[in-house]
Amino acid sequence: MAQHPIKDWEAYKVELNGRLGLDNQLFRVIGTKARRDPRKVVFAEADNIKVLKAAQVVNDEGIAIPILLGNENRIRNLAAEHAIDIEGIELIDPKSDDMQEKRHKFGELFFEKRKRKGFNLYEAKKVMRERNYFGCMMVETGEADALISGLTRKYPDTIRPALQVIGMEDGVKKVAGMYIIQTKRGPLFLADTTVNFNPTAEELAEITLMVAKEVQHFNITPRIAMLSYSNFGSSPTPEAQLVARARDIVKQKNPSLIVDGEIQAAMAFNKEILKDNYPFTELMDGEVNTLIFPNLTAGNVAYNLLQEVAGFDAIGPVLLGMKKPVHILQLGSTVRQIVNMVNIAVVDAQEKCCRDKKAEEKSKGKKKK
Repeated sequence: MAQHPIKDWEAYKVELNGRLGLDNQLFRVIGTKARRDPRKVVFAEADNIKVLKAAQVVNDEGIAIPILLGNENRIRNLAAEHAIDIEGIELIDPKSDDMQEKRHKFGELFFEKRKRKGFNLYEAKKVMRERNYFGCMMVETGEADALISGLTRKYPDTIRPALQVIGMEDGVKKVAGMYIIQTKRGPLFLADTTVNFNPTAEELAEITLMVAKEVQHFNITPRIAMLSYSNFGSSPTPEAQLVARARDIVKQKNPSLIVDGEIQAAMAFNKEILKDNYPFTELMDGEVNTLIFPNLTAGNVAYNLLQEVAGFDAIGPVLLGMKKPVHILQLGSTVRQIVNMVNIAVVDAQEKCCRDKKAEEKSKGKKKK
């Protein structure tokens, strides 16, 4: 029936998705970046059907090189039962006798990090039987490039091992959680949605700068609204003034960044009201794509409402500020959401590897001089 021969199947797929309303520019960009240089990604919850399906997808599509953690027999039986192809994918059971030497080695390294922070040597070795700790140590030692976890566990139970084993980037005082919401306007980046309860102005500024840096990794220019219940000084309360002060700190550290606030959420998207009342704002030109919330409650409520009531697809939380890539899934993530998080983890690993290489070359250059 076709009247025109299809010469470029990838272009045709993009065109078809666009006709069906499935066009997703952001994740096509991220997916293309990931496929250029796939990285080893550890799945800490490989005894889950959705995780296994996602591992098959990223392996088949050349997005990542998956490593599955868990009981090998259970994983293979689960894969066979649901016709999931994991042939050729590495499986590791941290509790097995085969991993005893590895557990002890990881435990000793972990003990050196935490020996004055509540862990004795026995505890440090014992905790390596837990997949999140073992997986984080694989990333820390370079045996893997990123970790994906959190589908079936509470957020604190996943982030704690990451902070204890890998830690934060140099110069970062607080990590933060960012969600990506897919809307008809395009992607919206929301932070902090998962970590910091009541950040100070300085911490809010640091979160904003981290989010801006992450958005730029997706080849998107961040246009940031720092949210509150007031607009540009209309309320003298400490909560509103904190956001305004945070914005001032951001502009001092990065004057070229497009960021403004404090501002109400609806106001940030209403160009007519902005033009009539606040024509001076940096948010007048172009669409806002990044929202910074004043506290954890506001951010968490917002992304949940957008996801469940408005029906928008949410990806995240993307963990910002970690020295090496660790990304935590939300409870009940779909296979597609897990695959999208793997895409983000691979690109994150590429960026961090590039950064580390530049730092190493710079250090070598100084030594030669």
